[in-house]
Amino acid sequence: MSVLIVVPTYNELDNLGMLVPRLRQVAPEADLLIVDDNSPDGTGALADTLAAGDPGVHVLHRTAKDGLGRAYVAGFTWGLERGYGRLVQMDADLSHDPDHLPVILAASQTHDLVLGSRYVPGGGTVNWGLARRILSRGGSLYARTILGLPTRDLTGGFKCWRRHVLQDINLPSVRSNGYSFQIEMTYRAILRGHSVTEVPIVFADRVDGQSKMSKKIVVEAMGMVWKLRANAVSIRSARPGVAEPSEA
Repeated sequence: MSVLIVVPTYNELDNLGMLVPRLRQVAPEADLLIVDDNSPDGTGALADTLAAGDPGVHVLHRTAKDGLGRAYVAGFTWGLERGYGRLVQMDADLSHDPDHLPVILAASQTHDLVLGSRYVPGGGTVNWGLARRILSRGGSLYARTILGLPTRDLTGGFKCWRRHVLQDINLPSVRSNGYSFQIEMTYRAILRGHSVTEVPIVFADRVDGQSKMSKKIVVEAMGMVWKLRANAVSIRSARPGVAEPSEA
C-alpha cells in the first residue's frame, strides 16, 4: 500500500523549505506531491529544486490559483493514475504536524479514511483566538447536525484515503472548495459505506504567510451542507465513476 502525501501550495515559500525535510524524515516510505498554483513568491521554483534532489518528491504545476478543492482533486488524480494505494492530504503551512503521520498511516491499515481530528480526546489547537475556536467548532457542529454525522471534526484537512475510496466517490464530480470541500469529501465517503475513524492531532496556527480563510469560504460551506443533504440519496446510490445530478 504505497503512500503519496499531497500538499497544495500557494505562496508557501518559507514554509515549504521546512516542511519537506520533516516529511521525508518522519515518513521516508512515502512519496510527496507538491501541487503548486503558480505561486508568485517562487514556491513552485523551490518545489522543483527540492524534487531535483530527491526522487521521492514530485511537483504538479497548475497555471493559476483555483482553490484548495481543485488542487486536491488534481493531486489525487495524479496519484491514482500512478497506482498509489494510500493518499494523504495535508496543509503546507506547518499547521499539520508531520509527527502525527505515523499514527494516521497506522490507522489507515484498517480503515478506509482516517481523519486527523482536533475534537476527539487528545486532540486540540494551539495559538487560536476565541473567535477562531468558535468558528471552527461551530462550523463542524453545524455540518454534523445538518448532515446527521457522528464525526467530530468535519472541517479538518489532515486525512489519509485508501485509493478505492477516492475512486468510488467520483472525484471529477466534487465541486466545492475550502471548508466545504473537506465536509463534502468525508460525507461522500460515509454515505458510500466506507469505514472512517478519527485520530487526535494538535493543530497549530500558521507562523509564516497569510491564511487562506475568508468569509466567502465560510459562506460557501454553510450553503453546501444543505445541498449535500438534499443530494444524499443520489450520492449513496450512484455507480462509481458516475456523477450525481448537476444541480447539487
